[in-house]
Parts: sequence; C-alpha cells; structure tokens
Amino acid sequence: MKSPATARPQRPPVPPLPEFERLDRTHLAALRMLEAFERLLQHLDDRGLDDTARASAQEIMSFFAGPGRQHHAEEEVHVFPLLLARNDPVLTAHIHRLQQDHGWIEEDWRELAPQIEAVAHGYNWYDPVLLRAALPVFTRLYHDHIALEESLIYPEAKRQKEAIQQAAEERSAPH
Repeated sequence: MKSPATARPQRPPVPPLPEFERLDRTHLAALRMLEAFERLLQHLDDRGLDDTARASAQEIMSFFAGPGRQHHAEEEVHVFPLLLARNDPVLTAHIHRLQQDHGWIEEDWRELAPQIEAVAHGYNWYDPVLLRAALPVFTRLYHDHIALEESLIYPEAKRQKEAIQQAAEERSAPH
C-alpha cells in the first residue's frame, strides 16, 4: 500500500497574466499557426496525408477553433467597448472594421475547418485546390487584423486603461 502523499505547502497565488500580454501572445500563436497551415499544405503536396500531416492539422484545428476564437470574444468584451466609449469617430471606424474582420475570419474558418478536420482524421476527401485558394485570403486578413490591433487599438486601449486606473487612484487617495 502506498503511503499518502504529503500535503504541499500553500503558496501565494500567481498573479493573472496581464490582459494585453495574453492577447499579444495569442497574436503570436495565430501567426505561428498560419505558418504551420502553409507548411501543412506544402507537406500534403510533397508527402501526402501521413501522421505528420494529421498531427499538424489537429494542432491547427485546435487553435483556430479554440484560443483563436476565444481571443476575438475577449477583444469584443474587454478592448473594444472601452474605446468605443470615447466616441472618437476615427477610432470607432477602426473598431468597426476589426469587428467586421472577426465575422469574416469566422466565416473563412468555417469554410476551411471541414477541410482541415478531414486531414486531421486521415480522410483523403479534403480539397487541396480549395485550401490553396482560401489560405492566402485567411492569412492576409489575419495579418492585417493583427497589424491594426497592435499598432493602434492595443496601445490606445492600454493608454485608456491606465488613465482610468490613475483617475481611480487619485479619487481614492487621501486629500
């Protein structure tokens, strides 16, 4: 009979990853997955549907159906409303574009997903012509989307959050 495991000492909680750092990491992951997607198509052309292709397709599926989708939902809840509240017409136009991008990314993914899922499960009925035609559109949209968020939207949202935080600290400081 095994002896019971010793209780682990309590440790202080780990602070949550800052919101924008997590969002930035998801952007990096998305860019890596887009590169993996391109490599997968080349692999399918060169070597066909094998275990490597299946594993790559599964990884791509998991990201774009999971963290990639969740990332857009987080932006819609945590980033965009903060900036829309400023009523800045230029910023609002950019945010509306990004919201439209989210819809188009989802629409593109719904077209690509069955193809990638077929590869992930080892089915040879995927359509390489469709994948070759659709991937550049999906990739360009993602790249443009990320560039706008990281060059304008995230820095502006960070400034806005810092301003709100500073104002709250000033209100709560003793006078």
